[in-house]
Amino acid sequence: MAVFAVVVVGALAVGLYLFEPWRLFTSSSVDEALPVSDVRASTAPTEPSAPNQAATPPRNAKSSPAARDRVLAQGPFEDAEHGTTGRAKILALADGRRFVRFEGLDTSDGPDLHVWLTDQPSGGDWGSYDDGSYVRLGELKATQGNQNYVIPEDAEIDGMTSVVIWCDRFNVAFGTAPI
Repeated sequence: MAVFAVVVVGALAVGLYLFEPWRLFTSSSVDEALPVSDVRASTAPTEPSAPNQAATPPRNAKSSPAARDRVLAQGPFEDAEHGTTGRAKILALADGRRFVRFEGLDTSDGPDLHVWLTDQPSGGDWGSYDDGSYVRLGELKATQGNQNYVIPEDAEIDGMTSVVIWCDRFNVAFGTAPI
């Protein structure tokens, strides 16, 4: 009987560690300002002419006086493993920096959540987003609100088709947005 109790307690402890069920009842919020260029001539990011339209930031953005902050692509979040709403944008600033921005994000809390750019299409199989190429942008800052993630300067984002809130622990997407 004592061995059985030890096994049950051990299994319960492992389950609590892995699934963190208390996260069903937790959330967090952040409201980061829209990033803007350090270049004085810049304005608020301009929108692309068509939804989900991508553009390549000018390589000489740092030296061009006509360079502007731009929205390269954007799309609404789609549910995956968990209900997720809001909008994801790819921003290219006149000073050369790039960001993924979430606006009005609302998703579930979970263990080990990260933000990725991936070449897998949004709305696909929940576990497919690590099957191809992806760029890790960092841990999810909060489950709600407006937030910014720096795209590394050397990251190649041509061919990336979606932004993913990814659970590393269980290899599933919480939500995705086409870009």
